[in-house]
Amino acid sequence: MTTLAQMLRGSNWGRVLTPHELDRATGEAIERYTPAGAFVARMGEPVLHWIGVIEGLLKMSVTAADGRTSTLSGLNQGCWFGEGSLMKLEPRRYDVVALRPSRVVLLPHATFEWLRGRSLPFCHYLHNLMNARLAMFIGLLEYDRLLDPDARVARCLATLFDPDLYPSPRALLVDLHQNEIALLSGLSRQRVNVALRKLQQAGLIRIEPRGLQVLDVDGLRGFASPGR
Repeated sequence: MTTLAQMLRGSNWGRVLTPHELDRATGEAIERYTPAGAFVARMGEPVLHWIGVIEGLLKMSVTAADGRTSTLSGLNQGCWFGEGSLMKLEPRRYDVVALRPSRVVLLPHATFEWLRGRSLPFCHYLHNLMNARLAMFIGLLEYDRLLDPDARVARCLATLFDPDLYPSPRALLVDLHQNEIALLSGLSRQRVNVALRKLQQAGLIRIEPRGLQVLDVDGLRGFASPGR
């Protein structure tokens, strides 16, 4: 089982810190367990921590006044989120729910700002992370308008391999169940099953009892490109 310290040392930003900076971050970070179905963070709450996923799977979503929910992103092991609201000290703009039992790490605002003011490599990491997230959300708008359900599932899987969002390298066995992919892609479980079989027929994935074996990440990205 990955410990909090191992997760921080192995993160893309932890690797660029000095030993003193990493020691302080590790000493001030807090680990929290969240059961499946529970909130990790709620829309409208004050943002007091930068949050990373040690283990598990989370869903970032927004809910309209009429109760409709739109999924923004899946948050897998190694992913960090909330830096924008933390820097602006604004209320959180989305909900984050655990889709399975999860362990998260909370880095306090004071520690986050100390690293921002001290470490240029840490600032470069944040710049790259926020740029990657912006590109992902722009793509989300484009894909939701232009992509068919099969390509939306391909996009959902491909985003798990963005090196700016997740530590690299990542294993190509994706431990996701069909109902989790359905929640992340905004489709029914039955429709996801059809899409996964089409992606398997295209030679992009292999469906296995314990998850999905991704055979061609670039192929998934291409499959999810409008106008393919």
